[in-house]
Parts: sequence; C-alpha cells; structure tokens
Amino acid sequence: MTDGRLLLLDTASLYFRAYFGVPESVGRAPDGTPVNAVRGLLDMIARLVVDRRPTRLVACWDDDWRPAFRVAAIPSYKAHRVAAEVPAGDGATTSVEEVPDTLAPQVPVIVDVLAALGIARLGAPGYEADDVIGTLVARERAKPADRRDPVDVVTGDRDLFQLVDDEARVRVLYTVKGIKDLEVVDLARLQERYDVPSGAAYADMAALRGDPSDGLPGVPGIGEKTAAALVRRYGSLDAVLAARDAGDKGLTATQHRRLTEAADYLRVAPGVVRVAPDAPVADVDDRLPVTPADPDALVALSERWGIASSVTRVVTALAG
Repeated sequence: MTDGRLLLLDTASLYFRAYFGVPESVGRAPDGTPVNAVRGLLDMIARLVVDRRPTRLVACWDDDWRPAFRVAAIPSYKAHRVAAEVPAGDGATTSVEEVPDTLAPQVPVIVDVLAALGIARLGAPGYEADDVIGTLVARERAKPADRRDPVDVVTGDRDLFQLVDDEARVRVLYTVKGIKDLEVVDLARLQERYDVPSGAAYADMAALRGDPSDGLPGVPGIGEKTAAALVRRYGSLDAVLAARDAGDKGLTATQHRRLTEAADYLRVAPGVVRVAPDAPVADVDDRLPVTPADPDALVALSERWGIASSVTRVVTALAG
C-alpha cells in the first residue's frame, strides 16, 4: 500500500465555479482586466493541497468539450450550449462553447500559470476532461494493489460519480457546497443518495434518467427513482433491456412501453454517458511540485495579472 494520493481536477468545472463565485470587482488585473476565475481557481488549488495533501495532482482539461463521437450518437448532446460552429478543415466544423465574455480570456492565463507552477495539465484530442479523468482512474486501477494510490476526483459534475469505487479507493469530492465543504461521495453516499449499488450502476441509472443540462433526453416518464429501482432490480442497464426484450413480468406494461419507445436512444446512450477509460492521454510526471517549475515566469505572470496573493498561497501550499 502506498502513502500517496492522486488528486484529479475537473478544471473547467472549477474555474467556472470560481468565475461565478469571485466578484469581478475584487478580481482584476492592474489594467482592469477581470482575473476572478484565475484567482478563484488558484485559491481552490491551494486549499485542496493543504486540506487533502496529495502527492500527485493533475489539472484535467477539455480539449474538446463536445466530442464528435457523442454528438454523432445523440445530436442534442450539449447543443444548447453551442455559441457557434466554426470551420475545422476538410468541410468539418467544431462547436464553440458559450462562455461569458470575461471568462474566455482568462483561460489562457490559467494555462500559463499552471505551467509556471509545474502542475501537470492533461487533455486528449477529441475528448472531454471527464474522459481524461476516467482514463487516469482506469490506469491507476490497473496497477498492482501495492503500487496503487487512492484517487480523489474534484468536480461539480455528477457524471463522474460513475467512477466511485471503494475497493480501488476512488471517490469524488463534490463541490456542490463549495471547496471549503466538499461532499465526499463514496459507495455509501451513492447508496444513500441515489439507491444504486456501484459507480457503474450510477452511470446506467443516469442513462435511463437523462440529463437536461447535457442535452440527454433520457427515457420519457422514467425519472431518477424509477431508473435506480430498475437498475437495482436487474443489476445493470443491459439486464434491464434484456428484460424488456424478453417481456419480463417484473416490468409494468407502462415501463415496457417506455423502454421500447426509447430503444434507439438506449442503444447509444451508454456510450455517451460513460466516460472513456482509454482516451489518448499522455504519460507525464504528475508528482506535486515542491517549488515552481519556472519562478521567473511565475513572477512575471503574478505582476502582469495582479494575482500575487493567490500565487503565493499556492506556492506556500506546495512547499508545505
């Protein structure tokens, strides 16, 4: 058993939360440019490092926030969040996410500051941060037990509850109450809150239930409680669908009809809801840095953007 801990950040989830949680009036660069998301994210990282004491840390990134393979399966996937479609070569287009005007320019600053600090930042072409997280979790699970670090996933996205695995020591630190009061989601919490027996069962329940915030319709008429009850009764979504096809008497006539009418959706939904365990994520040194990778660049960024206090908090936390 190792003494380490791997902390995986759903970075966009955190910097969106920072943007809306830190007023622009108190988060501005010397020239007046808003940097509230930058400051807020850095303060979150400092707090997480102090409170959770990870030995490894990865800021997971959305290289593609609306992957083509998910859109091909369910065209409504995140469609309500598309600001524009822009040419991507060879007649293809790529979706531009609707992001607040004063947040978008802060994202490159976050990239630069993480690089100067030496904090690993990982994305994968054609995949979301969720898939990066899922892949890194899968890689950790694949290690021999005596070389495997426990994993904490920090996110405001319930989709990642599917990764919870007590045996592999994977849990989610859910930001619904804020970074100072994280909700620890483990198997007991999944069972208590959602009445599902595992992270995999949560994903199956989520596919049945759907998620309007992601443009996933779900099965009309089957809400969260019914979806959880079906998965619990039959063991998995595949088993629910097998019961449907067999005319199992455990399904009411209404449930059978609804599951049948949603057959096209249910055929593709699992591939959209489940995070990829095998995205092309690079192998990098994810050890928590003790000192900044590029101190001069970090000083310049601190002065340019007026974020010295937040940078100092992170540097102090890393050295601690």
